[in-house]
Amino acid sequence: MTTLSPENSLSARQSASFILGLHPFVRPEAWKFLTGYYSWQSSQDERLMVDSTRRKNYEALCQMYEKIQPLLENLHRNFIETRNNIAYDIQKLYDKDPLGNVLIDKKRLEKLLLLSYVCNTQAEYQQGFHEMVMLFQLMVEHDHETFWLFQFFLQKTEHSCVISIGVGKNLGMLNSVINVLDPVFAEHLKGKGAGAVQSLFPWFCLYFQRAFKSFDDVWRLWEVLLTGKPCRNFQVLVAYSMLQMVRKQVLQESMTGDDILLACNNLIDLDVAELVSAACTAYAELIQKDVPQPLKDFFL
Repeated sequence: MTTLSPENSLSARQSASFILGLHPFVRPEAWKFLTGYYSWQSSQDERLMVDSTRRKNYEALCQMYEKIQPLLENLHRNFIETRNNIAYDIQKLYDKDPLGNVLIDKKRLEKLLLLSYVCNTQAEYQQGFHEMVMLFQLMVEHDHETFWLFQFFLQKTEHSCVISIGVGKNLGMLNSVINVLDPVFAEHLKGKGAGAVQSLFPWFCLYFQRAFKSFDDVWRLWEVLLTGKPCRNFQVLVAYSMLQMVRKQVLQESMTGDDILLACNNLIDLDVAELVSAACTAYAELIQKDVPQPLKDFFL
């Protein structure tokens, strides 16, 4: 962080406290504040009341779902298809730790995903949601906490991982960032490397889950994104920083779009602190440039 100029790095440095992540002991409770499940100004009594209300609301949604399920099965072909997709995705999900202990209850996970699909019309089920919700299920104890944390997480991150809402915008802005910060790389990606950036949509759909070695690293990155520091839509700068990791190889070998995608898919076991720091540096460079207004608005 010391490489950032003082006048442009204040916002970036404010996110530094989250680069090391939250302690596992406080994470389940802290996430409720980060996502908006609890208000930062709430008292302990108010939080107990909020949690009780959220539990009751979740139970009411479950009861509603049970009542309308036969109707959905008979009248909505998409429901049957989505339910089958969820079941298939969960079946493939590896649910054990290195010692062979079962990590999650797949039946509970399936119920949470179906309920989210039925109740959240903005974020229809897409492949990858099962992995995201699993991480929330691992973090907290109760199903109502898992359900609401996922809903609030989607809202807080402006549905940027949802294909029909935010993913396309992220990819477009990623192209714009490359054009501004790295014109040489941008030219290659428009020419021989065409199509590579658009093929990186899984990074945003999964919120970079597969780039890290542990769930803890994924949570640490998501915690930075939830702070809104150093800017909105920080996930695009994270993606830019990951692309920079393959830049030298891409240009030296004059890679095609397919080869670039393969190189990007090989970006695994990354150091989350280094990645966040690189993305903060990219933001500090970006705000010193004369950028198009849509790009400026996207990050402010």
